[in-house]
Amino acid sequence: MAITRSQLVKELEPGLNALFGLEYKRYENEHEEIFSIETSDRAFEEEVMLTGFGSAPVKTEGAGVAYDTALESFTARYTHETIAMAFALTEEAVEDNLYDRLSARYTKALARSMANTKQVKGASVLNNAFTGGAYAGGDGVALCSTAHPTALGPDFSNRPTVAADLNETSLEQGIIDIAAFTDERGLKVALTARKMIVPKELQFTAERLMKSTLRTATADNDINAIKSMGLIPEGYAVNHFLTDTNAWFLITDAPNGLKMFQRSPIRTAFEGDFDTGNVRYKARERYSFGWSDPRGIYGSPGA
Repeated sequence: MAITRSQLVKELEPGLNALFGLEYKRYENEHEEIFSIETSDRAFEEEVMLTGFGSAPVKTEGAGVAYDTALESFTARYTHETIAMAFALTEEAVEDNLYDRLSARYTKALARSMANTKQVKGASVLNNAFTGGAYAGGDGVALCSTAHPTALGPDFSNRPTVAADLNETSLEQGIIDIAAFTDERGLKVALTARKMIVPKELQFTAERLMKSTLRTATADNDINAIKSMGLIPEGYAVNHFLTDTNAWFLITDAPNGLKMFQRSPIRTAFEGDFDTGNVRYKARERYSFGWSDPRGIYGSPGA
């Protein structure tokens, strides 16, 4: 349905001082702090977790060498969604507007709507990180779980055993837990936390924990070990689309962790209708968010 002059009454009259409501700045590209971005040229992408081998055994003198076998553990699938929106303007509304080009103004609004959806979609992965079922990953459990199954090794956890709010103790424990991650065969893997993701409500706590020279909330003259040891080297990022005010996350340096696949970058188009004179404007984009290896993140929902 086209935007007509009846919806823009004041813009057809002289004497207005300002038109407002479409000039706000927007939070955009916050997903880039969380996801590695790759391109895709098909309807979906699949990535398979391989198991590798277990620890090599001792070979006794004269005995044959032991053979091991590799397996496929699970498959992560990224199914791309099409995001699109359009608007139309009547020929008369464009002609009679007295203040600026309607198309330019509402094209900016369209861009903001498209950007907002992308941020909501990206943040949804973390907003549902502790929820299984429909939000489970390729291994059948939630993104952050105490019981990620492995092919031949023990289960591993990428969240605290007891949910904890963000503080010095819980953050240090998260760093320790990440250093204890194992692979699909139970072998230790050398992973570290590289960045913390927090909602806007925890930005002040994160700032104190990451940047204070001395320990926070104590009169002791102890150093802030997280800062002095150079842990979490990329600092923290605030995501304004996280819905849980207590949840916090550590992004690790595991390859093939959280990913966004860009199937089609945003494209805009417009066309005029010969009969009515209406002009239609459209924006369209295709992408998907998800994760392959849950070792790419550690998270707590807060106490």
